[in-house]
Amino acid sequence: MTQWVENPAGGRERGPRAIVRAWFEAIVRPRRFFPVGVAPSDQAPGLVFAMGVTLVASLLRFALAGETIFATGYPTLGGRRALSVVLVLAVIVVLVAPLVLHLVAAVQTLLLMAFAPGRAGVSETVQVIGYATAPCVFVGLPSPIVGVLATGYGAALLAIGIAEIHAVSIARAAALSAIPATIVFGIGYGGFEAFETLLRTWGTV
Repeated sequence: MTQWVENPAGGRERGPRAIVRAWFEAIVRPRRFFPVGVAPSDQAPGLVFAMGVTLVASLLRFALAGETIFATGYPTLGGRRALSVVLVLAVIVVLVAPLVLHLVAAVQTLLLMAFAPGRAGVSETVQVIGYATAPCVFVGLPSPIVGVLATGYGAALLAIGIAEIHAVSIARAAALSAIPATIVFGIGYGGFEAFETLLRTWGTV
């Protein structure tokens, strides 16, 4: 399911610089980016992009939370916290992120099959979901406001990408992507948790 096309449609570049450029374009000009940045039968760049976003967010969380993160349920192996961080990051980035991305893409595809007759392929759906995670590099910051804004914008990017790639209106795309957005941004990247924390904070003011 992770094909890598050497000469994809749209002339996309490869490498770290291309990933950074794709991140910027997805954030700033999504309606222009998705038709150009998503190519048929070329899932790997979108998958690598989502893994990179997850890695950056996780590194920020570990770096800024310090010792307190191990009191929230993260495992430690024989007291070796540095090794524990490396192993947890490896599991999250290499195993969990790709698995969730493809499972959510399957759910999104089923929804599109029923309500988007002019849809593109599964590969394009994988890429749209992957690139929509762009704002979630910031969810590792210890701020519920940032978490809510980042995950909310990610959900909006997913709707925009679905509309652009699968030829449906924004309203229909938002409805069709509601369940995938809930899984990826509400649960996976902690949008719901950030929102609940924000409400509790406001309630104590």
